[in-house]
Amino acid sequence: EKSDKDLFPPASAHPFFIMAALKVFVALLVCALCAVAVTARPSKQTIEVASVAVETRAAPSNDLCETCVNLAGQLINQLLNIILNGGVVGTCGALCGKVPNKALSTLCDLACDIVGIEEFIKIVQKADLDPIYYCEEVKLCPVNDYGDATITSFTSSPTTGPQGTTFTLEAIFTSNNGTGTGEFSLGISTVDGIPLGTGDFLPASKPGSYKITVTVNAKPDPSCDPTQGPCEQWLPGTYEAELAICEGECGSKHPHSKIYSTAATNFTLTQ
Repeated sequence: EKSDKDLFPPASAHPFFIMAALKVFVALLVCALCAVAVTARPSKQTIEVASVAVETRAAPSNDLCETCVNLAGQLINQLLNIILNGGVVGTCGALCGKVPNKALSTLCDLACDIVGIEEFIKIVQKADLDPIYYCEEVKLCPVNDYGDATITSFTSSPTTGPQGTTFTLEAIFTSNNGTGTGEFSLGISTVDGIPLGTGDFLPASKPGSYKITVTVNAKPDPSCDPTQGPCEQWLPGTYEAELAICEGECGSKHPHSKIYSTAATNFTLTQ
C-alpha cells in the first residue's frame, strides 16, 4: 500500500523542479489572462445546471494538474495537426512555439521539458484526446493505481416538483486508499428520450469522505436551437439520474483508468 508521500511526492524531488517551478507561475498567469474556456467535457447534451460543487479538496492543492486537464484537449488537437503537417522539430521550444495560443504553448513547453521532446511526441500521439491520461503521462497529474471510492448515498432534493423546479442532486462517497486523478460523470434519462449529461474534474485525494453536488434547473433552455439538435422540454414524468466516479476519464481504455463506483436516483416532474 502506497503512502501519502508516494502519491503526492514533493515537487523538489523532481529533477526539473527549478525550471518547472518558474514555468508554473507563467502558465497560471497566462491562463488567468487568456479567455480560455474551462468547462466539463460531457458526451451528451449538457444539463443546464445552476452550479456544480465538488468538495474533494482534502488532498494537497494541484492547480497545475487541473489546468492541464482543462486545456489538454485543445493542446493535443493542435499538436497532432502540427506533427501531421511535418512541423516536428528537435526541441521543445521549437515544437511548442508553433502552438498559436500562448497559454497552450506555455503548457506544452512545461510538459515537454519535463519528459523530453521524443517522449513528449510519443505521449501526444498515444493520448487519443484523453486529457487526464495525457497529463498523467507528462507528470503534471498524480497517479494512484491503488485508489478506491464508494458512493454511499445519492439523493435528490426535492424528489418531486413542477417544471421549473431546481433539483439538488447530492452524492457522498468515501475512499479508504485515496483516489487517483479522475472525474465524475452524471447522466439523466429523460421522458422525451433526449440524453442529458454533465461532469467535472476530480483531483487526486487522500482517504476520507467527499461530496458532489449538482443543481439542475428543470426548465427548457431558451438558448437551445432546435435546428442544431433536439431540445429538452422537461415533460412531466420521472427522470433517472446515474452517477459514476472514475479514476481517469470515465470510459477510457488507457492505463490508470477505471470506474470506482456508480449510483442512481430519480426525481419526478408533475403537471
